[in-house]
Amino acid sequence: MSDYIHSNPHNNPINPHAQPPAPGSEGMTTDLAGKLDYEQYLNLQQVLTAAKPLSEHHDEMLFIIQHQTTELWFKLIVHELEEALRLLAADELDTTFKVLSRVKHIQQQLLSQWSVLATLTPTEYVKFRHLLGPASGIQSYQNRIIEFVLGRKDARMLAVFSHKPAIHARVKACLEAPTLYDQALRYLARTGLSIPREVLERDVTLPYEANPAVIEAWKTVYENPERYWDAYELGEKLVDVDEAQAMFRFRHLKVVERVIGFKRGTGGTAGVKYLANLVHDRMFPELWDVRTEIKG
Repeated sequence: MSDYIHSNPHNNPINPHAQPPAPGSEGMTTDLAGKLDYEQYLNLQQVLTAAKPLSEHHDEMLFIIQHQTTELWFKLIVHELEEALRLLAADELDTTFKVLSRVKHIQQQLLSQWSVLATLTPTEYVKFRHLLGPASGIQSYQNRIIEFVLGRKDARMLAVFSHKPAIHARVKACLEAPTLYDQALRYLARTGLSIPREVLERDVTLPYEANPAVIEAWKTVYENPERYWDAYELGEKLVDVDEAQAMFRFRHLKVVERVIGFKRGTGGTAGVKYLANLVHDRMFPELWDVRTEIKG
């Protein structure tokens, strides 16, 4: 018997019924006292206790976590868009492409999340909707920053954040800064393409307005991709982001309609009617218009 114990590395004389280590787990760190562990690194104690339902209704947890995870993804999009703005202004196109590709994939993740919220029925939501008071997604400052960076400027929306000076200042700074598309058009101008001065020097606090000369510039790019490869690739990456943003808005609209119908939003908007006005927005209009103009 003693020979068997010494010859069998998985035999535990103290607990002969102990299971052998899982394949590949040999050497796994188990003494974590006083060391950085997974829970600490991710600050999970704070993250996992952040969802605090105001009611006893089972489905309120879903509603809260859906929006909290959305805000985490928004945080990453803002982080990536800020880097894209910096890279594009510095003509670092290859890295810009990688960042914008990541943004597109985050947007797709956000799009897929709507299917989870769509499992919340009208009957379930009305059980706790009244507890939200005036709280509403329209007050998401991170979403507003994303919208401003992508070009949907609207100074009137600053009023929503007037009660929180630090957030108001941050959103206002985005309102007053060039958009991603502004930086893209400045890049086209630096490559020698003809972008009107009024476009390059426009008031960036206002929504962008399409310009026929910009359509011509993009047409030159798309009809000569070998010569303007970086601009060509940039245009496609921007269309990816614009399309994904439009799909996110549309899915938002349909889930809201499914859950509350045509009730007014908790933040005072017209709800579905308000969201419907946003669905067909194009952040980078000439990149869509040029498709009609490209010749074989």
